[in-house]
Amino acid sequence: MKKKLQLLFCLFLGGCTGIPGNLAPIQNFEVNRYLGTWYEIARLDHSFERGLTDVSAEYSMAPNDTIRVVNRGYSVQKGKWKTAEGVAKFVQSPNIGHLKVSFFGPFYGSYIILDIDKETYQYALVCGPNKEYLWILSRQPTLDKHVLSQLIAQAQAMGFPTEELIIVPHTKK
Repeated sequence: MKKKLQLLFCLFLGGCTGIPGNLAPIQNFEVNRYLGTWYEIARLDHSFERGLTDVSAEYSMAPNDTIRVVNRGYSVQKGKWKTAEGVAKFVQSPNIGHLKVSFFGPFYGSYIILDIDKETYQYALVCGPNKEYLWILSRQPTLDKHVLSQLIAQAQAMGFPTEELIIVPHTKK
């Protein structure tokens, strides 16, 4: 019985760092170009960001080839900033845009870069372990409407429920 529970637990955790069917992370990923601040332009709603505006993420190198992740968003309801610090690790190799991120000890979730502006790393399309998690990120608090429309269309073609996307306002400094 104990071995079955361990296997079930491993399968559950493995599912959290998996890739949604028929999708693939970007290849030739350059982590040093990805480091720095990214602003959340749009997202699918989920409990850990519900009600937050002005959401950003700061990525920096940490010991042991890990990446420090600091997510920040403003809670309008509480009238204050909410910050979460975590760590990201590459699932396969540093040149594949598939990482696992943890904000809660040994529990990791997938962070899959599906597309990126390969020339300047100015915008990215990112998902989680399934199609319930999707983010459109930009180096600036706004993103050209044409680029945003293209990314939304791309996500829709991949099977994400883009009609449920929340456009994230950025009004705080």
